[in-house]
Amino acid sequence: MLLVTGGAGFIGSNAVASLGEAGGDVAVNDSLGSDGKWRNLQKRRLADFVPPADLFRWLDGRRLDAVIHMGAISDTTARDGDVVMESNFRLSLRLLDWCTETRTPLIYASSAATYGDGSAGFSDDQSMDALKKLRPMNLYGWSKHLFDMAVAERAARGERLPPQWAGLKFFNVFGPNEYHKGTMMSVLARRFDDIKAGRPVQLFKSHRDGIADGDQRRDFIYVDDVVRVTMWLLATPGVSGLFNVGTGTARSFRDLMLSAYAALDAKPNIQYIDMPEAIRGSYQYFTQSEVDRLHRAGYNGGFTALEDAVETYVKGFLDRADRFR
Repeated sequence: MLLVTGGAGFIGSNAVASLGEAGGDVAVNDSLGSDGKWRNLQKRRLADFVPPADLFRWLDGRRLDAVIHMGAISDTTARDGDVVMESNFRLSLRLLDWCTETRTPLIYASSAATYGDGSAGFSDDQSMDALKKLRPMNLYGWSKHLFDMAVAERAARGERLPPQWAGLKFFNVFGPNEYHKGTMMSVLARRFDDIKAGRPVQLFKSHRDGIADGDQRRDFIYVDDVVRVTMWLLATPGVSGLFNVGTGTARSFRDLMLSAYAALDAKPNIQYIDMPEAIRGSYQYFTQSEVDRLHRAGYNGGFTALEDAVETYVKGFLDRADRFR
């Protein structure tokens, strides 16, 4: 029996799918709300569905093989600090304590948002000295960073922890089942209908010398690769730590869009618009994960090239009547 918190969400539902396909009994902890998240689970068999308010009552006296903790308020524009801290930090601490006491492996979602503007680099060094140098730029990133530091500090002090723990710093993940995320969806998912209909796709102009319009770069990683890392960790209980989960290669938003046009065999129609002045000072022009620690830990599953990932997403999901995994 495995528990996936946030199991009706984007990455969580893809993890639930892979775990179920591997023959596992999976319980999901999440709230479905009214934004259609239930569709992310409509093709799955679940051992149980646990509302957030019932989580620790449900856990009481229970034995699990692992907890995959993907549940969080992941909106980078969230502003209610009390709600975000309760969900992303305090609940995570309680789950960490439960996994420690019951000797249950814990794999949890951190985020590349912990790196802030990237001025301190993108190294997943889990030493307290390195972590203290990071300055997240939003409430979401800060809440994730606080939990990373709490776990890393226990590890540094030799305090009790679950038999396996892993914090995964996800970079720009895209793929099926992200549709409920609204403005937090990948730009590909948000703009696909425009591409399909022949309407122009708008990308930001560059406001920095030496960087072309649309050449702002991110480490785009397909959700299948993220899940593959998670499954590898479950199968490799001797590995613990903080790990970046990205491809290690930054690609431009223009590359992303051109790949979608190519997948549809359509002529590109991209327009470049001014970036709003309100975000020009804080906008990231480059993110790229360092994945050496993950490779040194033994992961050799590789990562899908952007063009191949986009083609899989477009042809297998976005360009079909049923877009759900």
